[in-house]
Amino acid sequence: MRNELLRQVRVIDAVAGTDSIADLFLSGGKIQKILAPELEPPPETEVTQGQDLVLGTGLVDLYSHSGEPGFEERETLASLGAAARAGGFTRVAILPDTKPAIDQPSTLHLIQNLESNLHSSPKQSSYPHFYYWGALTQKVRGEQMTELAELATAGIVGFADGQPIANLALVRRLLEYLKPLGKPVALALGDRTLEMGGIMREGLNSLTFGLIGNPHISETAYLAALLEIIAVIATPVHIMGLSTRRSVELIAGAKARGVPITASTSWMQLIHNTGDLASYDPSLHVQPPLGEPEDQQALIAGIREGIIEAIAVNHTPYTYAEKTVAFGDAPPGAIGLEIALPLLWQHLVSPGHLTPLQLWQSLSTKPAQCLHQALNPIDPENPQEVILFDPQQVWQCKASSLKSIAINTPWLDRSIQGKVIQ
Repeated sequence: MRNELLRQVRVIDAVAGTDSIADLFLSGGKIQKILAPELEPPPETEVTQGQDLVLGTGLVDLYSHSGEPGFEERETLASLGAAARAGGFTRVAILPDTKPAIDQPSTLHLIQNLESNLHSSPKQSSYPHFYYWGALTQKVRGEQMTELAELATAGIVGFADGQPIANLALVRRLLEYLKPLGKPVALALGDRTLEMGGIMREGLNSLTFGLIGNPHISETAYLAALLEIIAVIATPVHIMGLSTRRSVELIAGAKARGVPITASTSWMQLIHNTGDLASYDPSLHVQPPLGEPEDQQALIAGIREGIIEAIAVNHTPYTYAEKTVAFGDAPPGAIGLEIALPLLWQHLVSPGHLTPLQLWQSLSTKPAQCLHQALNPIDPENPQEVILFDPQQVWQCKASSLKSIAINTPWLDRSIQGKVIQ
Protein backbone atom coordinates (compact mmCIF):
# COMPACT_ATOMS: atom_id res chain seq x y z
CA MET A 1 0.00 0.00 0.00
CA ARG A 2 1.49 3.33 -1.11
CA ASN A 3 2.21 5.87 1.63
CA GLU A 4 2.43 9.56 0.77
CA LEU A 5 3.12 12.71 2.75
CA LEU A 6 1.87 16.05 1.43
CA ARG A 7 3.99 18.84 2.88
CA GLN A 8 2.73 22.31 3.84
CA VAL A 9 -0.99 21.85 3.14
CA ARG A 10 -3.32 24.66 4.17
CA VAL A 11 -5.83 23.30 6.71
CA ILE A 12 -9.08 25.27 7.10
CA ASP A 13 -11.05 24.01 10.08
CA ALA A 14 -14.33 25.90 9.71
CA VAL A 15 -15.60 24.58 13.06
CA ALA A 16 -12.57 25.60 15.11
CA GLY A 17 -12.22 28.78 13.04
CA THR A 18 -8.56 28.12 12.25
CA ASP A 19 -6.48 28.46 9.09
CA SER A 20 -3.10 26.78 9.52
CA ILE A 21 -0.36 24.81 7.79
CA ALA A 22 0.18 21.07 8.34
CA ASP A 23 1.36 17.90 6.61
CA LEU A 24 -1.07 15.22 5.42
CA PHE A 25 -0.24 11.52 5.67
CA LEU A 26 -2.06 9.39 3.12
CA SER A 27 -2.09 5.62 2.86
CA GLY A 28 -3.67 3.87 -0.09
CA GLY A 29 -4.90 7.23 -1.35
CA LYS A 30 -6.89 7.95 1.84
CA ILE A 31 -6.08 10.71 4.31
CA GLN A 32 -5.04 9.03 7.56
CA LYS A 33 -3.50 11.75 9.74
CA ILE A 34 -2.72 15.44 9.90
CA LEU A 35 0.84 15.96 11.16
CA ALA A 36 2.66 18.99 12.45
CA PRO A 37 5.08 20.24 9.76
CA GLU A 38 8.17 19.42 11.81
CA LEU A 39 7.31 15.74 12.34
CA GLU A 40 9.06 13.09 10.29
CA PRO A 41 6.89 10.83 8.11
CA PRO A 42 6.64 7.07 8.69
CA PRO A 43 9.24 4.90 6.90
CA GLU A 44 8.85 4.22 3.16
CA THR A 45 6.75 7.32 2.65
CA GLU A 46 6.86 9.29 -0.58
CA VAL A 47 7.13 13.00 0.25
CA THR A 48 5.65 15.62 -2.09
CA GLN A 49 4.98 19.33 -1.77
CA GLY A 50 1.35 20.28 -1.16
CA GLN A 51 1.53 23.98 -0.38
CA ASP A 52 -0.98 24.73 -3.15
CA LEU A 53 -3.57 22.40 -1.59
CA VAL A 54 -6.35 23.13 0.90
CA LEU A 55 -7.79 20.59 3.33
CA GLY A 56 -11.12 21.78 4.65
CA THR A 57 -14.28 20.81 6.45
CA GLY A 58 -16.85 19.13 4.17
CA LEU A 59 -19.27 21.54 2.52
CA VAL A 60 -23.00 21.72 3.29
CA ASP A 61 -25.56 22.85 0.71
CA LEU A 62 -28.56 24.49 2.31
CA TYR A 63 -30.97 23.91 -0.57
CA SER A 64 -30.90 22.35 -4.04
CA HIS A 65 -33.29 20.55 -6.36
CA SER A 66 -33.40 16.87 -7.28
CA GLY A 67 -34.91 15.58 -10.50
CA GLU A 68 -35.73 12.25 -8.91
CA PRO A 69 -38.49 11.31 -8.35
CA GLY A 70 -40.52 12.60 -11.26
CA PHE A 71 -37.93 14.36 -13.44
CA GLU A 72 -35.16 11.78 -13.76
CA GLU A 73 -34.27 13.08 -17.23
CA ARG A 74 -32.99 16.22 -15.50
CA GLU A 75 -31.12 14.63 -12.59
CA THR A 76 -31.20 11.44 -10.57
CA LEU A 77 -30.23 11.05 -6.96
CA ALA A 78 -27.16 9.14 -8.18
CA SER A 79 -26.02 11.92 -10.49
CA LEU A 80 -26.88 14.57 -7.89
CA GLY A 81 -24.79 12.72 -5.33
CA ALA A 82 -21.90 12.32 -7.77
CA ALA A 83 -22.00 16.04 -8.59
CA ALA A 84 -22.08 16.98 -4.90
CA ARG A 85 -19.19 14.68 -4.10
CA ALA A 86 -17.14 16.07 -7.00
CA GLY A 87 -17.78 19.58 -5.70
CA GLY A 88 -16.83 18.83 -2.09
CA PHE A 89 -20.33 18.75 -0.60
CA THR A 90 -20.75 16.09 2.06
CA ARG A 91 -24.31 17.11 2.96
CA VAL A 92 -27.07 18.37 0.66
CA ALA A 93 -30.57 19.48 1.67
CA ILE A 94 -33.10 18.84 -1.11
CA LEU A 95 -36.13 21.04 -1.72
CA PRO A 96 -39.57 19.37 -1.85
CA ASP A 97 -40.59 20.23 -5.44
CA THR A 98 -40.20 16.67 -6.70
CA LYS A 99 -43.05 14.76 -8.33
CA PRO A 100 -44.82 13.82 -6.16
CA ALA A 101 -43.85 16.68 -3.87
CA ILE A 102 -42.47 15.97 -0.42
CA ASP A 103 -45.71 17.11 1.20
CA GLN A 104 -46.57 13.93 3.07
CA PRO A 105 -44.59 11.20 4.88
CA SER A 106 -45.16 8.61 2.14
CA THR A 107 -43.24 10.67 -0.43
CA LEU A 108 -40.43 11.28 2.06
CA HIS A 109 -40.16 7.54 2.69
CA LEU A 110 -40.15 6.87 -1.08
CA ILE A 111 -37.20 9.19 -1.69
CA GLN A 112 -35.38 7.92 1.41
CA ASN A 113 -35.70 4.38 0.06
CA LEU A 114 -34.27 5.52 -3.27
CA GLU A 115 -31.33 7.04 -1.42
CA SER A 116 -30.76 3.93 0.72
CA ASN A 117 -30.48 1.86 -2.45
CA LEU A 118 -27.64 4.16 -3.55
CA HIS A 119 -25.77 3.79 -0.28
CA SER A 120 -26.14 0.00 -0.38
CA SER A 121 -24.04 -0.12 -3.55
CA PRO A 122 -20.30 -0.47 -2.80
CA LYS A 123 -19.50 1.89 -5.69
CA GLN A 124 -21.79 4.58 -4.33
CA SER A 125 -21.41 4.16 -0.56
CA SER A 126 -19.36 7.36 -0.30
CA TYR A 127 -22.13 9.56 -1.66
CA PRO A 128 -22.96 12.61 0.45
CA HIS A 129 -25.82 12.45 2.89
CA PHE A 130 -29.09 13.90 1.63
CA TYR A 131 -31.54 15.75 3.85
CA TYR A 132 -35.04 16.65 2.75
CA TRP A 133 -37.10 19.77 3.23
CA GLY A 134 -40.78 19.11 3.79
CA ALA A 135 -43.25 21.25 1.85
CA LEU A 136 -45.05 24.03 3.69
CA THR A 137 -48.00 23.83 1.32
CA GLN A 138 -49.68 21.01 -0.54
CA LYS A 139 -47.96 20.24 -3.87
CA VAL A 140 -45.79 23.33 -3.22
CA ARG A 141 -48.57 25.51 -4.63
CA GLY A 142 -48.75 28.05 -1.81
CA GLU A 143 -52.46 27.51 -1.23
CA GLN A 144 -53.12 25.03 1.58
CA MET A 145 -50.75 24.03 4.36
CA THR A 146 -49.53 20.48 4.67
CA GLU A 147 -49.91 18.23 7.71
CA LEU A 148 -46.97 19.91 9.38
CA ALA A 149 -46.80 17.77 12.52
CA GLU A 150 -46.86 14.51 10.53
CA LEU A 151 -44.02 15.69 8.32
CA ALA A 152 -42.03 16.93 11.30
CA THR A 153 -42.09 13.49 12.93
CA ALA A 154 -41.40 11.66 9.64
CA GLY A 155 -37.79 12.81 9.43
CA ILE A 156 -37.64 15.99 7.34
CA VAL A 157 -34.79 18.42 8.01
CA GLY A 158 -37.15 21.40 8.04
CA PHE A 159 -39.94 23.16 6.16
CA ALA A 160 -39.63 25.10 2.89
CA ASP A 161 -41.49 25.42 -0.40
CA GLY A 162 -38.51 26.93 -2.20
CA GLN A 163 -40.72 29.59 -3.78
CA PRO A 164 -42.62 32.53 -2.32
CA ILE A 165 -46.04 32.09 -0.78
CA ALA A 166 -48.25 34.91 -2.03
CA ASN A 167 -50.82 34.72 0.74
CA LEU A 168 -49.21 36.42 3.73
CA ALA A 169 -52.12 35.45 5.95
CA LEU A 170 -51.20 31.84 5.19
CA VAL A 171 -47.56 32.59 6.01
CA ARG A 172 -48.68 33.96 9.38
CA ARG A 173 -50.71 30.83 10.16
CA LEU A 174 -47.84 28.60 9.07
CA LEU A 175 -45.42 30.34 11.40
CA GLU A 176 -47.88 30.07 14.28
CA TYR A 177 -48.29 26.32 13.73
CA LEU A 178 -44.58 25.74 13.13
CA LYS A 179 -43.34 27.54 16.22
CA PRO A 180 -43.78 24.63 18.69
CA LEU A 181 -42.37 22.06 16.23
CA GLY A 182 -38.84 23.43 16.51
CA LYS A 183 -37.81 22.60 12.95
CA PRO A 184 -35.89 24.92 10.61
CA VAL A 185 -38.21 27.04 8.46
CA ALA A 186 -36.99 28.61 5.20
CA LEU A 187 -38.99 31.13 3.20
CA ALA A 188 -38.32 32.38 -0.32
CA LEU A 189 -38.87 35.97 -1.42
CA GLY A 190 -40.88 37.62 -4.17
CA ASP A 191 -44.15 39.36 -4.91
CA ARG A 192 -45.36 37.95 -8.23
CA THR A 193 -47.67 40.90 -8.87
CA LEU A 194 -44.80 43.36 -8.53
CA GLU A 195 -42.57 41.24 -10.76
CA MET A 196 -44.85 42.05 -13.70
CA GLY A 197 -43.44 39.22 -15.81
CA GLY A 198 -39.88 40.50 -15.50
CA ILE A 199 -37.11 38.09 -16.44
CA MET A 200 -34.09 40.11 -15.31
CA ARG A 201 -33.52 42.77 -12.69
CA GLU A 202 -35.00 46.10 -13.80
CA GLY A 203 -32.50 48.85 -14.60
CA LEU A 204 -30.36 50.34 -17.34
CA ASN A 205 -29.17 46.92 -18.50
CA SER A 206 -32.72 45.57 -18.85
CA LEU A 207 -33.49 48.53 -21.13
CA THR A 208 -30.26 48.05 -23.06
CA PHE A 209 -30.78 44.34 -23.58
CA GLY A 210 -34.48 44.65 -24.36
CA LEU A 211 -35.53 42.25 -21.59
CA ILE A 212 -38.55 42.81 -19.34
CA GLY A 213 -37.40 44.15 -15.98
CA ASN A 214 -38.27 42.74 -12.58
CA PRO A 215 -38.00 45.64 -10.06
CA HIS A 216 -36.08 45.39 -6.80
CA ILE A 217 -39.25 46.07 -4.84
CA SER A 218 -40.73 42.71 -5.87
CA GLU A 219 -38.19 41.26 -3.43
CA THR A 220 -37.82 43.99 -0.86
CA ALA A 221 -41.50 44.86 -0.37
CA TYR A 222 -42.26 41.18 0.25
CA LEU A 223 -39.25 40.90 2.58
CA ALA A 224 -40.30 43.95 4.60
CA ALA A 225 -43.79 42.50 5.13
CA LEU A 226 -42.34 39.09 5.98
CA LEU A 227 -40.00 40.57 8.59
CA GLU A 228 -42.94 42.28 10.27
CA ILE A 229 -44.80 38.97 10.50
CA ILE A 230 -41.74 37.13 11.85
CA ALA A 231 -41.17 39.86 14.44
CA VAL A 232 -44.71 39.42 15.75
CA ILE A 233 -44.91 35.61 15.68
CA ALA A 234 -41.25 35.15 16.79
CA THR A 235 -40.81 31.86 14.94
CA PRO A 236 -37.16 31.60 13.80
CA VAL A 237 -37.00 31.76 9.99
CA HIS A 238 -34.27 31.39 7.40
CA ILE A 239 -34.65 33.88 4.54
CA MET A 240 -33.68 32.28 1.23
CA GLY A 241 -32.06 33.82 -1.81
CA LEU A 242 -31.26 37.45 -1.05
CA SER A 243 -30.37 39.25 -4.27
CA THR A 244 -30.53 43.01 -3.67
CA ARG A 245 -28.60 45.64 -1.73
CA ARG A 246 -31.78 46.83 -0.03
CA SER A 247 -32.55 43.28 1.14
CA VAL A 248 -29.18 43.15 2.89
CA GLU A 249 -30.02 46.43 4.64
CA LEU A 250 -33.43 45.11 5.71
CA ILE A 251 -31.91 41.92 7.10
CA ALA A 252 -29.25 43.89 8.99
CA GLY A 253 -31.90 46.18 10.48
CA ALA A 254 -34.15 43.29 11.49
CA LYS A 255 -31.28 41.47 13.18
CA ALA A 256 -30.39 44.64 15.09
CA ARG A 257 -33.97 44.67 16.40
CA GLY A 258 -33.71 41.06 17.51
CA VAL A 259 -35.92 39.49 14.84
CA PRO A 260 -35.07 35.73 14.84
CA ILE A 261 -33.77 35.30 11.29
CA THR A 262 -30.83 33.94 9.33
CA ALA A 263 -30.25 34.54 5.63
CA SER A 264 -28.56 33.12 2.55
CA THR A 265 -27.79 34.09 -1.00
CA SER A 266 -27.05 31.98 -4.05
CA TRP A 267 -23.45 31.57 -5.21
CA MET A 268 -24.52 32.80 -8.66
CA GLN A 269 -25.47 36.19 -7.20
CA LEU A 270 -21.92 36.59 -5.87
CA ILE A 271 -20.02 36.06 -9.12
CA HIS A 272 -22.48 37.33 -11.74
CA ASN A 273 -24.52 40.50 -12.25
CA THR A 274 -26.85 41.98 -14.86
CA GLY A 275 -23.92 42.99 -17.07
CA ASP A 276 -23.32 39.30 -17.83
CA LEU A 277 -26.74 39.06 -19.47
CA ALA A 278 -25.37 40.73 -22.58
CA SER A 279 -24.67 37.14 -23.68
CA TYR A 280 -28.40 36.23 -23.39
CA ASP A 281 -27.21 32.85 -22.06
CA PRO A 282 -30.38 31.05 -20.81
CA SER A 283 -28.32 29.52 -17.99
CA LEU A 284 -28.03 33.03 -16.54
CA HIS A 285 -31.82 33.18 -16.28
CA VAL A 286 -32.15 32.40 -12.57
CA GLN A 287 -34.64 33.09 -9.80
CA PRO A 288 -34.27 35.54 -8.15
CA PRO A 289 -32.72 37.35 -11.12
CA LEU A 290 -29.10 38.44 -11.05
CA GLY A 291 -28.60 41.80 -9.40
CA GLU A 292 -26.90 44.99 -10.46
CA PRO A 293 -23.16 45.35 -9.65
CA GLU A 294 -24.03 47.31 -6.49
CA ASP A 295 -26.31 44.46 -5.39
CA GLN A 296 -23.51 41.98 -5.99
CA GLN A 297 -21.07 44.03 -3.91
CA ALA A 298 -23.60 44.42 -1.09
CA LEU A 299 -24.16 40.66 -0.98
CA ILE A 300 -20.42 40.00 -0.79
CA ALA A 301 -20.13 42.56 2.01
CA GLY A 302 -23.09 40.87 3.72
CA ILE A 303 -21.21 37.56 3.76
CA ARG A 304 -18.03 39.25 4.98
CA GLU A 305 -19.83 41.10 7.80
CA GLY A 306 -21.95 38.14 8.90
CA ILE A 307 -25.28 39.71 7.91
CA ILE A 308 -25.75 36.82 5.49
CA GLU A 309 -24.84 33.51 7.09
CA ALA A 310 -24.77 31.08 4.20
CA ILE A 311 -24.03 30.68 0.52
CA ALA A 312 -26.46 28.19 -1.06
CA VAL A 313 -25.90 26.42 -4.36
CA ASN A 314 -29.58 26.09 -5.26
CA HIS A 315 -28.54 23.51 -7.87
CA THR A 316 -31.43 23.52 -10.38
CA PRO A 317 -31.04 20.99 -13.20
CA TYR A 318 -32.90 21.13 -16.52
CA THR A 319 -32.59 19.16 -19.72
CA TYR A 320 -30.75 20.48 -22.74
CA ALA A 321 -34.05 20.93 -24.59
CA GLU A 322 -35.64 22.87 -21.74
CA LYS A 323 -32.78 25.36 -21.54
CA THR A 324 -31.81 25.65 -25.21
CA VAL A 325 -34.46 28.25 -25.99
CA ALA A 326 -34.70 32.04 -25.94
CA PHE A 327 -33.63 33.65 -22.66
CA GLY A 328 -37.14 34.60 -21.60
CA ASP A 329 -38.59 31.20 -22.49
CA ALA A 330 -36.06 29.21 -20.46
CA PRO A 331 -37.09 28.05 -16.98
CA PRO A 332 -35.01 29.84 -14.32
CA GLY A 333 -32.14 27.98 -12.71
CA ALA A 334 -28.61 26.68 -13.13
CA ILE A 335 -26.53 23.80 -11.80
CA GLY A 336 -23.60 24.47 -9.52
CA LEU A 337 -22.65 21.74 -7.07
CA GLU A 338 -19.47 20.81 -8.97
CA ILE A 339 -18.27 24.31 -9.74
CA ALA A 340 -19.42 26.59 -6.91
CA LEU A 341 -16.36 26.21 -4.66
CA PRO A 342 -13.67 26.79 -7.32
CA LEU A 343 -15.50 29.75 -8.85
CA LEU A 344 -16.20 31.37 -5.50
CA TRP A 345 -12.56 30.92 -4.53
CA GLN A 346 -11.43 32.36 -7.85
CA HIS A 347 -13.78 35.37 -7.72
CA LEU A 348 -13.94 36.13 -3.99
CA VAL A 349 -10.89 34.72 -2.22
CA SER A 350 -8.19 35.32 -4.82
CA PRO A 351 -9.04 39.06 -5.19
CA GLY A 352 -9.29 39.41 -1.39
CA HIS A 353 -13.04 40.07 -1.08
CA LEU A 354 -13.35 37.19 1.43
CA THR A 355 -10.78 35.30 3.47
CA PRO A 356 -10.52 31.55 2.85
CA LEU A 357 -12.01 30.93 6.30
CA GLN A 358 -14.95 33.28 5.67
CA LEU A 359 -15.78 31.52 2.42
CA TRP A 360 -15.39 28.07 3.94
CA GLN A 361 -17.60 28.82 6.92
CA SER A 362 -20.34 30.26 4.69
CA LEU A 363 -20.32 27.00 2.72
CA SER A 364 -20.05 24.56 5.63
CA THR A 365 -20.56 25.37 9.30
CA LYS A 366 -23.04 28.20 8.88
CA PRO A 367 -25.38 26.33 6.47
CA ALA A 368 -25.20 23.39 8.89
CA GLN A 369 -26.24 25.68 11.75
CA CYS A 370 -29.17 26.95 9.67
CA LEU A 371 -30.23 23.29 9.38
CA HIS A 372 -29.84 22.87 13.17
CA GLN A 373 -26.87 20.60 12.54
CA ALA A 374 -23.25 20.65 13.67
CA LEU A 375 -20.01 19.63 12.01
CA ASN A 376 -17.11 18.19 13.94
CA PRO A 377 -13.72 19.90 14.20
CA ILE A 378 -11.06 18.27 12.05
CA ASP A 379 -9.46 15.47 14.09
CA PRO A 380 -5.72 15.22 13.29
CA GLU A 381 -5.70 11.52 14.19
CA ASN A 382 -8.82 10.56 12.25
CA PRO A 383 -9.93 13.27 9.79
CA GLN A 384 -13.49 12.63 8.63
CA GLU A 385 -15.96 14.59 6.49
CA VAL A 386 -13.11 16.60 4.99
CA ILE A 387 -12.20 17.48 1.40
CA LEU A 388 -8.91 18.20 -0.39
CA PHE A 389 -9.10 21.15 -2.76
CA ASP A 390 -6.56 22.39 -5.29
CA PRO A 391 -7.25 26.09 -6.00
CA GLN A 392 -4.67 26.12 -8.82
CA GLN A 393 -5.78 23.15 -10.92
CA VAL A 394 -7.31 24.23 -14.23
CA TRP A 395 -9.87 22.03 -15.96
CA GLN A 396 -12.43 22.28 -18.74
CA CYS A 397 -16.08 22.33 -17.71
CA LYS A 398 -17.57 20.07 -20.37
CA ALA A 399 -20.56 17.76 -20.53
CA SER A 400 -18.13 14.83 -20.48
CA SER A 401 -16.35 16.09 -17.33
CA LEU A 402 -19.45 16.93 -15.29
CA LYS A 403 -21.03 14.30 -13.05
CA SER A 404 -24.44 15.95 -13.27
CA ILE A 405 -26.78 14.84 -16.04
CA ALA A 406 -27.76 18.47 -16.57
CA ILE A 407 -25.37 20.93 -18.21
CA ASN A 408 -27.30 24.20 -17.71
CA THR A 409 -24.44 26.38 -16.54
CA PRO A 410 -22.96 29.53 -18.12
CA TRP A 411 -19.54 28.00 -17.45
CA LEU A 412 -20.03 25.11 -19.87
CA ASP A 413 -17.07 24.74 -22.28
CA ARG A 414 -15.03 27.24 -20.26
CA SER A 415 -11.90 26.82 -18.16
CA ILE A 416 -12.32 26.76 -14.38
CA GLN A 417 -9.46 27.18 -11.95
CA GLY A 418 -9.80 25.07 -8.82
CA LYS A 419 -10.91 21.49 -8.30
CA VAL A 420 -11.79 19.18 -5.42
CA ILE A 421 -9.34 16.28 -5.78
CA GLN A 422 -10.37 14.08 -2.84
